[in-house]
Amino acid sequence: MTTLSAFNKFTSGLAEQDYLMPVLFIGHGSPMNGIEDNEFSRRWASMAQEIHKPKAVLVVSAHWYTRGTKITAMDFPQTIHDFGGFPQELFQVQYPAPGDPELAKETVSLLKSTHVELDHDWGLDHGTWTVVRHMYPDAKIPVLQLSIDYSKGAQYHYELAKELYELRKKGVLIIGSGNMVHNLRMVAWDKINDTYGYDWALELNDTFKSLITSGDHKPLIKYESLGRAASLAIPTPDHYFPLMYTLGLKTDKDKVSFFNDRAVAGSLTMTSVKIG
Repeated sequence: MTTLSAFNKFTSGLAEQDYLMPVLFIGHGSPMNGIEDNEFSRRWASMAQEIHKPKAVLVVSAHWYTRGTKITAMDFPQTIHDFGGFPQELFQVQYPAPGDPELAKETVSLLKSTHVELDHDWGLDHGTWTVVRHMYPDAKIPVLQLSIDYSKGAQYHYELAKELYELRKKGVLIIGSGNMVHNLRMVAWDKINDTYGYDWALELNDTFKSLITSGDHKPLIKYESLGRAASLAIPTPDHYFPLMYTLGLKTDKDKVSFFNDRAVAGSLTMTSVKIG
């Protein structure tokens, strides 16, 4: 810590901005979206142009599922290739965005309802880098990940998200990265690149959008009560819980809009949400 600016950053953290950053839920889909120029990746890129340039990005990814809550706190997080069976080109991708250890500590101080561990081993998994590299390809903006505690339910994650609100005021873009409808066991592999959804997937996706638009989050938190469609769409909650973080950060004044609203391969939806 050799400069006054470094000292100020250490003591004060990020300053509040005169605007409130939006919050995103992004359906990230296949890892191939990380290297493909398609409608999804193009919309991620255009979204970055429509909002304020963030001071940092904090991602809650479906692919960092831990006991307890952790946050990446290293200077330079590694690019994690947490998948198999894809072209070598995908494994060669590096997204060398810096981390921000001081922001990690500041985030820990905000999350008063639980102990948060500063993590130096994880990095940026494909739920993060496949999206963010299209949004901020120069990799200059600090990127952090917050893990999902698999021992807790949807209500817990929804409430925990509220404690992150101050980061919105400080120019941090918070992204939940998963998929609202995500059942890999029922994927129609012959329609992997087609706009196609099973009836139950389309039905539940419409229900999700209606509830999100109306601000009625209780049924979304108690998603098991939404019937057979929900049990098919959310066989495990890892890809659904990131939505709880996005919704938990919504204020009464925030507008809601959807993008990449498309079903693919029968049992996946790419439907994404912008709040604010």
